[in-house]
Amino acid sequence: MGDMFRSEEMALCQMFIQPEAAYTSVSELGETGCVQFRDLNNNVNAFQRKFVTEVRRCDELERKIRYIEAEIKKDGIVLADIIDDIPRAPNPREIIDLEAHLEKTENEILELAQNEVNLKSNYLELTELRKVLENTQGFFSDQEVLNLDSNYRAPGVDDATAQNRGRLGFVAGVINRERVFAFERMLWRISRGNVFLRRSDLDDPLKDPTTGHPIYKTVFVAFFQGEQLKNRIKKVCTGFHASMYPCPSSHTEREEMVKGVRTRLEDLKLVLSQTEDHRSRVLATVSKNLPSWSIMVKKMKAIYHTLNFFNMDVTKKCLIGECWVPTKDLPVVQKALSDGSAAVGSTIPSFLNVIETNEQPPTFNRTNKFTRGFQNLIDSYGVASYRECNPALYTCITFPFLFAVMFGDLGHGIVLLLFGGWMVLNEKKLCRTRGGEIWNIFFGGRYIILLMGLFACYTGFIYNDIFSKSMNIFGSTWKIRYNTSTVLENPSLQMDPKYAAFGVYPIGLDPIWQMADNKIIFLNTYKMKLSIIIGVLHMVFGVCMSVVNFVYFKRLSSIILEFVPQILFLCLLFGYMVFMMFFKWVRYSAAAPIQADTPGCAPSVLIMFINMMLFKPSPKVAGCDTNMFEGQPDVEKLFVLVALICIPWMLLGKPLYIKFTRKNKVHAKHNGELTANIELSDGETPLPTLSAESHESSGGGAHGHDDEPMSEIFIHQAIHTIEYVLSTISHTASYLRLWALSLAHAQLSEVLWNMVLSLGLKMHGFPGAVALFFIFGAWVLFTLAIMVMMEGLSAFLHTLRLHWVEFMSKFYEGLGYSFQPFSFKTILDSEDEE
Repeated sequence: MGDMFRSEEMALCQMFIQPEAAYTSVSELGETGCVQFRDLNNNVNAFQRKFVTEVRRCDELERKIRYIEAEIKKDGIVLADIIDDIPRAPNPREIIDLEAHLEKTENEILELAQNEVNLKSNYLELTELRKVLENTQGFFSDQEVLNLDSNYRAPGVDDATAQNRGRLGFVAGVINRERVFAFERMLWRISRGNVFLRRSDLDDPLKDPTTGHPIYKTVFVAFFQGEQLKNRIKKVCTGFHASMYPCPSSHTEREEMVKGVRTRLEDLKLVLSQTEDHRSRVLATVSKNLPSWSIMVKKMKAIYHTLNFFNMDVTKKCLIGECWVPTKDLPVVQKALSDGSAAVGSTIPSFLNVIETNEQPPTFNRTNKFTRGFQNLIDSYGVASYRECNPALYTCITFPFLFAVMFGDLGHGIVLLLFGGWMVLNEKKLCRTRGGEIWNIFFGGRYIILLMGLFACYTGFIYNDIFSKSMNIFGSTWKIRYNTSTVLENPSLQMDPKYAAFGVYPIGLDPIWQMADNKIIFLNTYKMKLSIIIGVLHMVFGVCMSVVNFVYFKRLSSIILEFVPQILFLCLLFGYMVFMMFFKWVRYSAAAPIQADTPGCAPSVLIMFINMMLFKPSPKVAGCDTNMFEGQPDVEKLFVLVALICIPWMLLGKPLYIKFTRKNKVHAKHNGELTANIELSDGETPLPTLSAESHESSGGGAHGHDDEPMSEIFIHQAIHTIEYVLSTISHTASYLRLWALSLAHAQLSEVLWNMVLSLGLKMHGFPGAVALFFIFGAWVLFTLAIMVMMEGLSAFLHTLRLHWVEFMSKFYEGLGYSFQPFSFKTILDSEDEE
């Protein structure tokens, strides 16, 4: 089977690169994105590797870019997204120029920022001084008061003279509004009530010069007497971070000082405006190149980080690296290496060697935008083992189909279809938008939603259900051919299909069932049987998929010891039950000439299956046949006996085979012969393991039992056998969720119609039209919120469980690890998501 149905074949390669061509070669490999490097320096400290200096340089460049980007965003400048023309990794010469340019830009922005902070600090101080001078007008009387904080002194008057005269001094300033009450209390305590404080709140907030946040402040004036009290007040002001300003006591001097302050503020405002214009021009110029610089630095850092995985040879003239490469991409890798060597003019070409290894390769499933969503669903359960059969491709059909069985409504399916189609048609535009995490999940699964909507439309058409109503497209085949008198004479004619039914409705359910009293009983029976049939077919397909793995890995013994008893056990019991459902539909007919072949004599398949397992005969009914066909009891007993034989077959077959081959290996060793694996016969290869250590310890296979005692093997096989037998029963019952959710969805939709929308449709006149408008809006809201979103999410989760547990457990191991190539695109996308 080709790579389309399983992970791609991988090769472990060793590459030899000249040091001067290492940077460009790894850059070319990062552009291709098809190489996963292995770290050959696991025992070397991260700070002792060869290219740690270059990585630190890149970290410093990233720091400068982040600082410049933060300053650009602070000014409200929008950075353009680079989508089409993504720059390549810079050459070593360009790195020096880029480093010098970023250094110059950072220093210029830092200098401008510091100057701006200084200017704003001066502006803030002048503004506070102006506020102090303007708001203290009402604090003073016409009589001049001595200001002990001012340098102004009346001629021939000193401090001692002023104090002797009993004149008051004062201190004026500005303090944060939230500290006013504590400040006032502290002044009262230190002065014992001898300080008179006047204050006035500023209406307009001031701006912090560093952060730009608004600051609410209060102007205060503290009147006091004495030099000692003056010093105490100053200390308190300093402790509360209050700004003190000189304030003349004379009204005329205050007016002159206010004029001077306003003139200085106007000049400072002009200087600030010019500084901000210059800063904006610098940032606008840088913003054009900053996205490209950011991408180039990220690529450069990724290259040097990858080069730290390489090892230097003994001669110090060659870098040696190991990597996993898909075999299909080997020519691409070789071309990238040759292009990298040619870019620097290296005379010695780089070359690639494929080496043999016993280590398990990573799992790589090549996907496109359609299959990527389904592959992510499978990988969420567990990454497939190397070259194991990949269930993602089958999930592309089975997943939306099982979802639609539970979500079968044509109207709701159209809503999902339109939403998925809108995302698919506008995916190029939508992929550029950066939404939240929930939006990214929806957009990543746009093709899943599209198919779920399409399949829901199909099953809704089959169920003949659109917003809980039916469509009479082809015309109902149920006709009334009797009147009241005829029914009174022969009541059985009212429901006799021979008189009322004319053929079969072409596709889906007849719309007459919408009016039937036994509608729910009929739909219960129909959907329950349908879910069992689908479930058994799904599980049989899963068991058959295990044969694909056994044949590919040449484990032919497992076909006899595992697949055959498993498929027999499943088909002879539950496959037989499915067959009896179809046979019952064909065997009995309302138009049958004899009573034994009419639906009234049809036995219950469930009761028949229970009696079959208990070896009990079917109950006799007068006028009806006990069995559905001749020899039914003998066939059922044979099926049950064979199914019971399959249990010890699964339990003992594999351990006994291992024990037998183990004895043969011991005998072969004595004869000098080598065997590849104890469990596997000649020519068989094992399934892969999760790690190289387990691979090597088991002799190269996931199921090797070289060192495992036979008691452990028997215990493990007993666990697997019990799990399969019990899970066959429980998994079959688990598929009844298809019936339960489908019935619940239909009933909820009918309740919404009858309890909400039908109320508006029954109203008459103009008030009825207005009420219908609002009722229809409520019905649409409930339909989208409950029926589409909540019910859709519920059906999605149940479908996911049916695939993970019931289907994939039959053949899927999921013990691998994913292929993570060195790709610039992946690195940049992950950075954008963060």
